Amino acid sequence: MKFITALVLWVALFTRGHTNSLDSCVGRCGYGTDSDFTCQCNPSCEKYGDCCSDYVQVCKSSSSCKNRCDETYNSQNECHCNSKCSQYNNCCEDYDQVCGGGGSVVSDADIKSISQVLFTLDSNKASASQLILEPQTLIPDSQTSAQTDHAPKPLFRYLDEGTLFSRPTYAALLAVLDNYRRMTGQTEAFTQQQLQEQEHFVRETMSNTEVGRELFAFLYTKGVYSSEEEFLQDLKMMWFGLYSRSNGQLDSSGFEHIFAGEVKGGKVSGFHNWIQFYLLEKRGQLNYYSHSFNGPWTSYPDVLGMQFNWDGYYKQVGSAVIGCSPEFDFALYSLCYITRPGKMCRLSLGGKELRIQTYTWDKTTYGDGKKYIGSAFPATP
Repeated sequence: MKFITALVLWVALFTRGHTNSLDSCVGRCGYGTDSDFTCQCNPSCEKYGDCCSDYVQVCKSSSSCKNRCDETYNSQNECHCNSKCSQYNNCCEDYDQVCGGGGSVVSDADIKSISQVLFTLDSNKASASQLILEPQTLIPDSQTSAQTDHAPKPLFRYLDEGTLFSRPTYAALLAVLDNYRRMTGQTEAFTQQQLQEQEHFVRETMSNTEVGRELFAFLYTKGVYSSEEEFLQDLKMMWFGLYSRSNGQLDSSGFEHIFAGEVKGGKVSGFHNWIQFYLLEKRGQLNYYSHSFNGPWTSYPDVLGMQFNWDGYYKQVGSAVIGCSPEFDFALYSLCYITRPGKMCRLSLGGKELRIQTYTWDKTTYGDGKKYIGSAFPATP
């Protein structure tokens, strides 16, 4: 009996040491140490000298989905390759190609279609009689770094504040815009009232407008969100969650960067909202210099690529969708970030293409590995 037991143990050990599946990293990259295997496939194995022989080949390209499709989520991985990664904005760049596109639940045609619907539904946008611009000098891209003021007049000649700013979504945006310190490296500390203003902005724009409800319905049918509350809470985190752009301070968020604008390294950073531009220009804190791009639209919303000086700090190209409602601006950037995080997003507005470039914030995450918005803006030629 003892002989049989010893033989069984010997066979088990021999099999464990020589079975290829136990000596391979296929499907195991990023996992913690597992004593059931004879070798390991995590970053620590190089330190302890117990990596599987195919560790470098299979696992070292942590940004690829090669041999990782449908793997279990692991927080140690740089990016992910399962059916949830599209929802959480953390798919590896080659996920669609390597894993058959299962994570890209929204096609380019879908994005163009829904953006056209949102464009049609934007009843709160400014009309030609409510907003009058004077773009003045159009300069070539080669001159945008010169910091030369080619515009003796302000960009905004007239805005019907009384009508537009009294509308709920405009009022909600105005309440949030003045809550930020523009210099990076300075911690943002919000009062309870300011946190409520953030919550109110998200709900007012996304729950109480046709634009917001249509965006949610689209993402819901695509399986991105399972409820409206999940949608709203995720927007609040991805847009208003704080992270550090300088000195380890919680000094920035996607909303501050894109809508309010920041100053970093002696230059304007972000700043892609037309209402913030109007407010600062009206106060004399912003000097419009010129524009290097004017979109093909003959009514609002339009798109401009602008050069300006914000109270001593220059912006070489600050592109923005002009004349749209706050809910439309917020919906377009959210649509592109959720469906094309860190990529170019191609929209259709009035039958004409608008490209939005998005960037993820990769240094910190929220929830179950989700990434904050780093930036999003209209891409100009």
